[in-house]
Amino acid sequence: MSRIGNKPIDLPTGVTVTVAAGKVSVKGAKGTLDMPLRPEVKVEVKGTQVLITNIGAHGDRHARSYHGTTRARIAGMVSGVATGYEKNLEIIGVGFNAKIQGKEVILSLGFANTVKVPIPAGITIESADPTRLSIKGSDKQAVGQIAAQIRKIRPPEPYKGKGVKYTTETIKRKAGKAFGSA
Repeated sequence: MSRIGNKPIDLPTGVTVTVAAGKVSVKGAKGTLDMPLRPEVKVEVKGTQVLITNIGAHGDRHARSYHGTTRARIAGMVSGVATGYEKNLEIIGVGFNAKIQGKEVILSLGFANTVKVPIPAGITIESADPTRLSIKGSDKQAVGQIAAQIRKIRPPEPYKGKGVKYTTETIKRKAGKAFGSA
């Protein structure tokens, strides 16, 4: 029995959840998100709460895991359309910068050529200054995915700390080569 799956999801004002044809749709101020439902799980809306019930076989391990996972994903969708998600990236290095042109981010990260990353639909990327990026959207997975893709282009290195890192991330620094005469 999933303890997480049994907790009801409280709906904030302005958020509606509809269940139809094997999928859940969550609509709010920040947009609309859809998710297909597994046959082992039943979702029902009662007033301002969403209840998730496990209807799979009693001892079925997969049914139990889908119960908690479905509840967590729907709670994330509700939070996303109500308040949204945000990831902040910091670019460290001399001459390293980012600029937004149309629907793509152009990164200058010390390579011979600039790197262009297309911005997916439903995601907004803002740049307060050339060394900081703010990625926002209602889909938690999409926001995290694009942030990880940008970070993967030039991850921070441990000697000088140059590269793209999350603002909350700390880089464990290493000592360089030691010069000594023997």
